[in-house]
Amino acid sequence: MSNQIFVYNTLVKKKVGIESLIPDQVNMYVCGPTVYNFAHIGNARPAIVFDILYRLLKYHFKKVTYLRNITDIDDKINLKAKEENVDISVISERYTKAYQEDMRSLGALNPDIEPRVTESIPEIINMVKKLLKNGSAYITEGHVLFHVPSFSEYGKLSGRNVDEMIAGARVEIAPFKRDPRDFVLWKPSDLDQPGWESPWGKGRPGWHIECSAMIEKYLGTSIDIHGGGQDLIFPHHENEIAQGTAAHDGELYCRTWIHNGFVTIEGKKMSKSLGNVLLVRDLLNIAPGEAIRWVLLSTHYRNVLDWNEDRLEDAILNLERIYIILDECSELSVVKGEIDPELTQLLKNDLNTSAALSYLRGMAEQLSLVKTSQLKANLIASANFLGFLQNNPKLFLMHLSSIRHRSVDIPTVEKMIELRNLARQNKDYKGSDEYRGRLLEMGIQIEDSPDGTKWRYSSRKILKAKRDD
Repeated sequence: MSNQIFVYNTLVKKKVGIESLIPDQVNMYVCGPTVYNFAHIGNARPAIVFDILYRLLKYHFKKVTYLRNITDIDDKINLKAKEENVDISVISERYTKAYQEDMRSLGALNPDIEPRVTESIPEIINMVKKLLKNGSAYITEGHVLFHVPSFSEYGKLSGRNVDEMIAGARVEIAPFKRDPRDFVLWKPSDLDQPGWESPWGKGRPGWHIECSAMIEKYLGTSIDIHGGGQDLIFPHHENEIAQGTAAHDGELYCRTWIHNGFVTIEGKKMSKSLGNVLLVRDLLNIAPGEAIRWVLLSTHYRNVLDWNEDRLEDAILNLERIYIILDECSELSVVKGEIDPELTQLLKNDLNTSAALSYLRGMAEQLSLVKTSQLKANLIASANFLGFLQNNPKLFLMHLSSIRHRSVDIPTVEKMIELRNLARQNKDYKGSDEYRGRLLEMGIQIEDSPDGTKWRYSSRKILKAKRDD
């Protein structure tokens, strides 16, 4: 069995073994949320993906330091604070707390360090000073900009050429730039905008410099692992490499870059205009946190994850089956469990979580056939390692039953299902479809089977509510 963790390194475009600067110690920085709203399922994916990596690193290395930042200064935060006529700290604290609660509900461990950008303004200013001093940056019209042509390896991470970079998302073209790719390190603040005193006047940091400054402050000038969503590869992480390397005389900024794929909703890109942005806290009303976590890990982290009803129901049924098996084994004596080495090997191969979930199901089925204390203990230890089976089986099954029937008029649902089935028997297919549609409007998804018609609460009700708004 391999004793090394292999992951796909975006920088070199291939799978590599994770290496750390200091033997038996590893550090990891992951870009966290910009806290101006509640977390949606797309925000949750990197938190859960890198939570799995964090758990694996802790299993493999003697010392692990995991830093995930909170961006608490941003134009979207400023706008929301202005709309509510409150300080930006009110907005950022509200949604920071909500984000932390939601991620805990999904079984994510707390990072070792979770700094706010506003706590690192002196470090940001010092890094900008360094870049100005060595000629990597310049001052123009109250802004401090990084001069991209001064960094010869710019574009290596994303693999984009100059034209693609200029046309890339979130690259602001401004007449005062020496090069269209140059990006803001520090920008001036108006009287009604938050700001800090600096050698260049009252202002606030640009988006990219924040991460590099916090990395230097808490982890050092060179780190082992940097993670985030694929949408951050360009320009955010590309810019981080440029400024972080230039600020430290060419020292390697990061050894391994890891990026997770996007989340789509029923085959469509998640967006406010489509009304299909699914908030984690809304989903928690219709499914246990462990089921949402299961869905997020059911697809390889580098691939697009398409969130849909079938995936969520499959996750719920898998967990329900495992908890039922555990409940049936409740009388077995308690012994110390061991994490199955086959499970960790699957994760060491580029975080193959989908295979790990399948392996976990197999362990549960084995326990259902051979009910022994050791098998039960090993299943629980292995599942806990993945962030599952954190609940008492009976309480979980009761909670699941409660969720399935929450805010549902059960007699009405069952009567409509009866009328639909009667319409089907009479070959009134139009009437049958109408009943199905009315049930779906109520948030009820039905499935026909040889054992009869089954129903469940559907997240499509959440989507419909959002579209109606």
